[in-house]
Amino acid sequence: MTITATAPVEVTYETGEEYVVRLREHRVRTDQPRDSGGHDAGPSPVELLVASMAACTAFYAGRFLDRHGESRRGLAVTARYRTASDPLARVAEVCLAVRVPAGLSERHKTALLAVVQHCTVHNTLRRAPEIVIELNEVES
Repeated sequence: MTITATAPVEVTYETGEEYVVRLREHRVRTDQPRDSGGHDAGPSPVELLVASMAACTAFYAGRFLDRHGESRRGLAVTARYRTASDPLARVAEVCLAVRVPAGLSERHKTALLAVVQHCTVHNTLRRAPEIVIELNEVES
């Protein structure tokens, strides 16, 4: 197995339930919905997880369409998810609806469906990575 070094992702506390995610030159604010004690100033981490699945699916679909000389016009992915807490709080189901340009052949639709099911995010969730958590004290 080869592990490729990536830029670190840093998440820092802001206020209330808000955090700022810093990755490369990007900033994303996360928060919890109002009914979970937040101010809804940004998507929740769970929403970002589901959004990552949808965005990865759209990326793979777009690349497939390009390779086969098809237009990306109208390409979109809508994600819906259901949570569970039995006994762990988790996302129990994700449904991804991929809207593709009209006129794709059945052969291309079948191949496209196979391709989008193997995006990097899907592969990661299907074969979960080892997760190592360490505690580091804040220097005074």
